Formats: sequence, structure tokens, C-alpha cells
Amino acid sequence: MDYKKIGFKCGIEVHNRLATSHKLFCNCPAEISNEEPILEVQRKLRPVAGELGKIDPAALFEAMRSRKFNYQLFDSNCLVEIDDEPPRKLNQDALDVVLTVSKMLNAHILDEVHVMRKTVTDGSNTSAFQRTALISKDGKLETSQGNVGIDTVCLEEESAGIIGKEKGVVTYRLDRLGIPLIEIATAPQIKDPKHARELAQKIGMLVRSTGKSQRGIGTIRQDVNVSIKGGARVEIKGLQELDLIEKIIDNEIQRQLSLLKIKAKVKGHIPEAKDVSEIFRLSKSFVGGLVKKEKAWAIKIPNANGLGNFELCPGKTLGRELADYAVAHGVKGLIHSDEDLSKYNLQNEFQELRLALQANRNDAVILIAGRHSKRAIDAVRNRAKLLSREIPEETRVANPDGTTTYTRPLPGSGRMYPETDLEPIRITHEMLKKIKIPESWDKKKKRFSKILPKDMIDQILKSEYLDLFDKYSKQFDPVLVASMFTSTLKDLSRRGVPINNLEDVDFFDVLSFVKDKKISKEAIPEILEKVAKTDMNVNKLVEKLNIKPMTTKDLDKVIDKIIRKNKKLFDEKNVSALMGEVMSEVRGRVDGKIVSKILRKKLS
Repeated sequence: MDYKKIGFKCGIEVHNRLATSHKLFCNCPAEISNEEPILEVQRKLRPVAGELGKIDPAALFEAMRSRKFNYQLFDSNCLVEIDDEPPRKLNQDALDVVLTVSKMLNAHILDEVHVMRKTVTDGSNTSAFQRTALISKDGKLETSQGNVGIDTVCLEEESAGIIGKEKGVVTYRLDRLGIPLIEIATAPQIKDPKHARELAQKIGMLVRSTGKSQRGIGTIRQDVNVSIKGGARVEIKGLQELDLIEKIIDNEIQRQLSLLKIKAKVKGHIPEAKDVSEIFRLSKSFVGGLVKKEKAWAIKIPNANGLGNFELCPGKTLGRELADYAVAHGVKGLIHSDEDLSKYNLQNEFQELRLALQANRNDAVILIAGRHSKRAIDAVRNRAKLLSREIPEETRVANPDGTTTYTRPLPGSGRMYPETDLEPIRITHEMLKKIKIPESWDKKKKRFSKILPKDMIDQILKSEYLDLFDKYSKQFDPVLVASMFTSTLKDLSRRGVPINNLEDVDFFDVLSFVKDKKISKEAIPEILEKVAKTDMNVNKLVEKLNIKPMTTKDLDKVIDKIIRKNKKLFDEKNVSALMGEVMSEVRGRVDGKIVSKILRKKLS
């Protein structure tokens, strides 16, 4: 694709949780709790006007949904998180990290830090706003395709973690709320999707180099802003995997290009939604059950027959796109005339709908029934009216398959207003003098080349365990440490092992056991897996498993026993099969190279 020709514009926002001893505005620990919640409070949030006197459209949209929010509290929470106590002094350690990153990006650091309130009424914060502070602006980052501007670097509080949604009630947990978060927003100077991935990775590595980046799923998230010529700026939130960035951006480009093609096809006035409940009073379909208590509404879209199955991008049809708007307004979905109506047993009813709506065979018909159906059908009608005119600016969320889903309108500029409970913080020359710039990547790479094989250097530099490697490689075998933090953990994660349960002390203990020759390095994967899956520590586990290193004499006996049991394999000199038999019995207690050496000697 010629990204320049289609007018591709893209910027990225990287959010990274910081590893500090406590949260941004209270003294609660800045970590996710492993305990059960001890209390639950319920809130209903409403939007208020920002500093300019306007109410943010995204906040209005959330308020329109009229949802209630449940918040789970833990022993580690305090009154600040439930908005029953004013915020305390801003976390100085977190501020120092953001100042460090700002220096690394050559950004202009502001003279004063003013904490602002950013209106959010989706329930992700109990106060209906997120506290955020602009620390620096106008930085730059070098990439393979030239320098990219860094518009802003902010320090803000992490949102609450969502648990689930059910019947108009959304449940959040408050252990995550308030963890310090750095937000780095680039200028819209990204050249293509591959460039976006590179930039996101570089920013992540930059923050990790401070040694103050949290690790694990969800600790780093990217929001991507994308537009093309004739299209609109769309913010895609919640990208957690670097490997998904290119696919998400390409799909969004394709979605907008497809919507531009549709503009010429959809013509004509879309009439108001019509109450069609009577058509379904005697229907044996599920819609018939819904209209006993609620209503059914339908619209026709002129000259749109067949477009319901029109593919906007891989995995996303226009019908599915319109359904997203219905879901966002409180229903489970919609039915359109391009679907296979026999699976709903609605063929006859849709014939009656066409008559009721005066729809001809070139028109599309959309039906929504149940609670909030009028609100949802109006939202779908408003979106359908735009099909012939423009692509709307909006916020979408990333899906695991590379598609995106509509969530709400784009926030406006009027959602910010000052935090009146906190004083401005003066950034002095003395404060900035204390900020030390971490070692550059080039210097790290050069230093690592003296202790690691070439293929391991890039892997460990990109690893979220870089800071731990740097620390432990001074005490233990660097190659073993690097292997554990890259291939071992990657393999465990691939097999579904919850490696996020592993703590720094677990890695230290298992490396210590290997160094003291109390276990072999082959035992590391088994020990880490069991520690991650249980509440046992490494010391207790090693004692329980009795996986002390095997002596050469004991290993010789095991090999002789297996040879006797597998005489045919021995006669055939089948090294790999015999090796598998031996390793299944001694794995974790002896180096495989030693097994292979003894086995080959016996075979020869």
C-alpha cells in the first residue's frame, strides 16, 4: 500500500505503569492484589462542565447509558481510591521517573507541574475524572525512518481494572486505580504500520531502561490515532501486544477506505424508526418473546440492500459495524435483511417489515428489539445517515483478531479542568540536577557483547526483564540468566503458565540454587512453573521435589537400567529415543549434554 498516496496520518500514545513503592496520590502499594476483595461500593457517575464551560461529548455518551458501577476494595485500598478523601501529595519517585524519560527524549520540561482533572464517566475512576499532569513537551525520538516528534509526556493515575458487565452494572477492582502511569504521545509523523510498531517498542524500551517499569500483561498499553485522506481521526485504544499494532492499523485503513467506497452507493433519506412490535406479537421467534415486555423497532436504509455483508476489513462487515453501535447503546445486537433470516425463523416477519416500512428490494431493513431498543435503533439510524456523507471521528477498542469495535465518540477539548486539592509543583534546577540519565542502548549493547552470545543481546534488550538481567548477571552466569528471562519464560507463557505470579525473589532464589550446585540448571523450568501455579516459594519447592543434582555414578546406573529395558533401541543405536527415555527420568537433575556424552560412549 502507498501510505503517502492515501494520506495516511498516525500518532501513538504509550501508557506504561511505573514501579514505585506507592500509588500516585496515596500511600497504598502500587501493585495488583492477590487477595479477595473485602468490600464493595456502588456509584453512579454524571458529567460536569469542564474549565471552558462545556460538557465533553464522550462523557455525555457514557451518562446516557445510565449504568451503575460496583467497585471492589481490598486491604491495600484507602479512602482516596473511593473518592472519600482528597488526594495526598504527588509521588515524587514517579515524578522523577517521568523527568528522567523527558530528559532522554530531549523534551522541554515545564517550570511548574499542574495536576488537572480529565472527565471520564465510563466508571474507570470513582471520582468521574482522572488526575493527569503535563510534565514536558516537544521532544523527539530517533527511528529508522527519521526523528519522530514527542508532543507530550504526562504523569497520570492508572484507571480501575474492569471485572465484568451485567444488566447495566459494571464491576471494577480498585487495587489498580492510582498506580503511577507515564503517558508518552507522539506527533502524527508515523510513516506506516511497521514504523508505528518500531516506535512503540522504542518507547517501551526507553521507559524500561529507567528500571522503574512494571512488568506483566496490561502494564504497557498503546493507543493509536489513525486517519486517511477523506476519512477521519479514529482513536484505537487498548493495544497490549506489539505484534498486533501493524494488523490493527492496516485494518483501520482498510475500514476507512471501504467506507469511502460505500459513500457513493447509499443515497436517500432514512426515515425515522418505526415501532413494529405488532408484527411480532404472534411470532414464534425470540423477537416474539421480547415484545411481550418490550418493543421492536425497525428502519430502512435506501439503496443499501446487500451492503450488510459488505466486508469493510478482514473479519468486519458493515452489518457488524452497525451492530457495534447498537451494542454500545445497551442492546445485544441487531438483525439486518442481508443475514440468513432462516436461522432466526424470521423470513415471513421481514416480508411484513418491508411492507410496513415501504421498503423496496433495493433497500436494507434493520430490526432491534428489547430493552433500550429505541435508543439503539436511533443510534444505528444516525450512523447510517453518515454513510453517504462522512466517516465519523470516534473512539474504538482493539480486538484480539486485529479488528476494532466502536465504543464512544472522541473526547473533546473541554474535558479538562484544574485539580483544586493539589498545589502546583515547582520544577527547580536543583531537582533536575539530581536526575541521572540511564545508560544508552548502544552502551548497553556494547557491554552485553562481552558477556552474551550475539543472538541473545537483542532479545534481552527488548525483554521486560532487562533491569533484572542487568542486576543478576553480575552475580550469576549471564548466559543462564538471559536464557531464563527470554526462552524459559517465553516457553512457560506459551504453555499457559501464569508467569506474572513470579516475583523477583523467585528468580534470585532459583539462580542461587544453581550457583550453589543444589539443583541443576535443567530444573529451572519445572521449579518456576510450580512456583507460578502454587503459593509455595522456591526453597520449599526444592525441598519437597528432592531434585538435587545427580552424581555421575547414579546417572550411569539409570542409563544402564534404561538400556536393559530398551535393548532393541540400543542395538539399533537409536540415540534420540534412548535420550528421551533417560531425560524423562532424570530431567531437572542433570545436564542433558552430560547424559548425551555418557549414552554415546556406551553405544560406541
